[in-house]
Amino acid sequence: MDKRRLLADLIRLGVRRGGALLIHASLRALGKIEGGAETVVQALLEALGEGGTLLMPALSYASVGPAHPRFDVRATPSCVGALPEFFRLRPGTRRSVHPTHSVCAVGAGAVELLRDHHRDTTPVGPCSPFSRLARVEGQILMLGCGLEPNTSMHGVEELIEPPPPYLFREPCAHPITLEDGSEITMTVRQHDFRGWKQRYDRVEPLLTQGELRQGGVLSARCHLIDTAALRRNAVEALRGDPLFFVERVS
Repeated sequence: MDKRRLLADLIRLGVRRGGALLIHASLRALGKIEGGAETVVQALLEALGEGGTLLMPALSYASVGPAHPRFDVRATPSCVGALPEFFRLRPGTRRSVHPTHSVCAVGAGAVELLRDHHRDTTPVGPCSPFSRLARVEGQILMLGCGLEPNTSMHGVEELIEPPPPYLFREPCAHPITLEDGSEITMTVRQHDFRGWKQRYDRVEPLLTQGELRQGGVLSARCHLIDTAALRRNAVEALRGDPLFFVERVS
């Protein structure tokens, strides 16, 4: 019953069959679900269909940084909730190569979206799955977590020249253990939001009703975003005001 309701709600919200869908989620917000995280993943995959691709962030900035730079694609846990960590460990899931901002995916476009992330020198650069999602007409689903924890917005901030003053710290060299056990080194600039609060909820008035759909999925209030429209309109806002998506904190 829960999976059928989940599937119906996802389709009603506008999840595109055959598309690429990036999930930011609060599993708790959905309410109690028979089968838990596996039921949620199965419903998402069914909504996308055979030609679709499901992606979730596997961010590891909480445990990987200048003091502890090593990253293992196979073993380093994610730090962004129960559903992404469950998805990371689920058989068949692939993970992109990035020390702090990796992404996991399964489906038809997984290899193409993930394969070049190791080429980036920033957390959400042009080779990241977050940025590539816009090029394949992908969608972002904020599943019960509001609009603020939207990692794709970092990719928008990184497009601005000069970058917003809060964005970057110094580069850090990271030893990376790959899936096959071999090692590479990635040198990546870190993000620096010290003294700033992210306000990515401010994208809401920038998007039309078709570009930002809102509705319920089980007990969760959800937002479904057209990624290309998000990047286009958010870039315009940042060029007008480089502090548009942040506010000072004491």
